[in-house]
Amino acid sequence: MQTLSFAQRGAALKILCLGAHSDDIEIGCGGTLLRLLEENRGAEVAWVVLGASGQRKDEALESAGRFLEKAARKEIVVKSFRDGFFPYMGAEIKEFFEDLKGKVTPDLVLTHRREDLHQDHRLVAELSWNTFRNHLILEYEIAKYEGDLGAPNFFVHLTEPFARKKVQILLDAFRSQRGKHWFTEDTFMSLLRLRGLESNAPGRYAEGFHCRKACY
Repeated sequence: MQTLSFAQRGAALKILCLGAHSDDIEIGCGGTLLRLLEENRGAEVAWVVLGASGQRKDEALESAGRFLEKAARKEIVVKSFRDGFFPYMGAEIKEFFEDLKGKVTPDLVLTHRREDLHQDHRLVAELSWNTFRNHLILEYEIAKYEGDLGAPNFFVHLTEPFARKKVQILLDAFRSQRGKHWFTEDTFMSLLRLRGLESNAPGRYAEGFHCRKACY
């Protein structure tokens, strides 16, 4: 399979991670971030969670700190827009995105998938494209009850240590989610293994993304 580089040669890689809720970024692209930060030691990351408060906010901050340990520079932003009501708060969230556009110039944007059946996820995906129109955007996936997983066309290969580190941070940091039947090691590892199989990953694991546009 063909591969590409995310940053211009000699320049620090700049990444913007967007998630509707705490744990979305980690589930969707945590392994990719671990690998990119290992391979690009000067990388700068802006990590934005739109809806988290109370314990969920504390968990989001703890998790982001652990995933971004090797970032040269990092900015972690956690907002408190109401979970499940993003489409009805669209004007406020749109204003936040416009403000964000003036502050970050990423090489790579990691965000939700446009066809995600969760209404909050879809709005974040829509505003990602509306705001960052001349950037490389990769849309990550999240397995859930609705069964809306698609067929990714972009894969990031992971070694088993990266895959297991991703899952371990998820299980350690998000204590409020441990009672949910889907928030388990086998759920996360199974999807990583499936995407690894589909992309012939040498290390057996991968994260899948949807890439709408890419230029070389």
